[in-house]
Amino acid sequence: MTKKNRLLCFLGLLSIYSSLFAAPDRINGQNFATRSEVIAPNGMVATSQPLATQIGLDILKQGGSAVDAAIAANAALGLMEPTGNGIGGDLYAIVWDAKTQQLYGLNASGRSPKGLSYRQLKKQLKKLNRTALPPLGMLPISVPGAVDGWFELHQKFGKLPVKQLLKPAIDYANQGFPVTELIAYYWHRSVPKLSQQPGSFAQTFTLAGKAPQKGEIFKNPALANTLSLIADKGRDEFYRGSIAKKIDQFMRENGGYIRLKDLQEHSSTWVKPLSVNYRGYDVYQLPPNGQGIAVLQMLNILEQYDLRKMGFLSEQALHLMVESKKLVFEDRAKFYADLDFYQAPLKGLLSKEYARERAKLIGDNAAQRVDSGNPALYEGDTIYLTTADKDGNMVSLIQSNYRGMGSGVVVPGLGFVFQDRGELFSMDPKHANVYAPGKRPFHTIIPGFVMKDNQPFMSFGLMGGQMQPQGHVQIITNIIDFGMNLQEAGDATRWQHFGSSEPTEAHSAYIQEGGEIAIESDIDYQTIRGLMARGHKIRFGRGGYGGYQAILYDAKNKVYFGASESRKDGQAAGY
Repeated sequence: MTKKNRLLCFLGLLSIYSSLFAAPDRINGQNFATRSEVIAPNGMVATSQPLATQIGLDILKQGGSAVDAAIAANAALGLMEPTGNGIGGDLYAIVWDAKTQQLYGLNASGRSPKGLSYRQLKKQLKKLNRTALPPLGMLPISVPGAVDGWFELHQKFGKLPVKQLLKPAIDYANQGFPVTELIAYYWHRSVPKLSQQPGSFAQTFTLAGKAPQKGEIFKNPALANTLSLIADKGRDEFYRGSIAKKIDQFMRENGGYIRLKDLQEHSSTWVKPLSVNYRGYDVYQLPPNGQGIAVLQMLNILEQYDLRKMGFLSEQALHLMVESKKLVFEDRAKFYADLDFYQAPLKGLLSKEYARERAKLIGDNAAQRVDSGNPALYEGDTIYLTTADKDGNMVSLIQSNYRGMGSGVVVPGLGFVFQDRGELFSMDPKHANVYAPGKRPFHTIIPGFVMKDNQPFMSFGLMGGQMQPQGHVQIITNIIDFGMNLQEAGDATRWQHFGSSEPTEAHSAYIQEGGEIAIESDIDYQTIRGLMARGHKIRFGRGGYGGYQAILYDAKNKVYFGASESRKDGQAAGY
């Protein structure tokens, strides 16, 4: 039996298995939905950890704003889901302010150490026998931006004192919290490799040398102390005070490069969200150094096709979506970088005319190789949370350490891991995303927001590296093209394409061959066979399809709808 025939036989058996063990039938809506949407009139919080959701909801009930709830929930997630985020990482947010009737964007990502030159970094990589930055240790660490992001958001939109917002996370850190199922799984995977890094990872994040199990109570008194200092003394305690000085000393003693000056000079940036109109809905993302505009580029291409007529998860619709991703990700690899160092052709990238020209490259068969376009002619592990309050304010916030628990580097006594976001710099001196001191690396984390008729419609996000733009597009098309509700859109079967060029310029023969489509198990066998006939390579994976939360505002009934998908431990709740 040939390899192809063996795969077809496996797919047939898998199709039979899936039909025998399908999701239970529902009286209403799609039977793949795990639950109904949550609906509430006064406020809504959706996060990837139920206790964090309840903390955010309590803050709303105490009179806090949507931003207050987001900060409180984010602080709790840094404790309860350290596998995805923490105050050693970065933050991005889109905020709808009901008072000014305006969307605001915040880029709270950090920059590379100013004392580490490109030449020095290249020498260090040579010693490690590497050409690209590593995922662990000191070299990929950039300045953490999350804490400054909290205070920027709070200064503009907060109502309650920061001390009140951080108290629930501090209390849980001191008294302990039960670890949830999926977080325990990822925690277990991180411990063996991260325990070897400089600092106190094992002492801080294990119980007798092992990751906590599902249901075990975990405490982090060091993080409680750090959050207490921030709550009492403010943002400067982290970037100028005792915390900053401990970081500086530890880095000097252990071969790191972040210095007190790097922390002192850090600042977040308020930015204007960018948008395209997709079938009457204005979809917003933040500009680079993130990958959010990949969503907008993909939607511009897909708008030219009648996806609704093709049908959800049909062979033709999946083919078009994958091929549009391939085209856009080549632009992503070439043009997305820190705008302080590189003038990206944003107008051209988001042009409808440019999208029409790029769409002409999509044929009936899978493209084995695509290149970036010329947009100048037309002038990518994380947590996501969203909140909304009684005054109509909405927050879309995403925060990350990058690879799971980050670099593995923990300053003793501080209770958090430093991010490894610098791994995403290119070492190609001609590349827009090339490493430079004091530069923001390419970022994968993207918050999403949708407006309809100049009013807020949906605050949403879907975490997971390069899955994020692909996932955002799937959520939007699920709702707008395929008529799903907010919960169904998140629970619906997903796909992910691997094999495009990356902003680190990691080209390979794998990329040259068109990559692979990873699919969840309940895509129809006939569809899979049709995709294979078009030249697509198919693989099955366990996980890796992101984690979604969303809040939708129903302007007619003046209520919020909330959703949190079943692939994570999360919860949406309102009152």
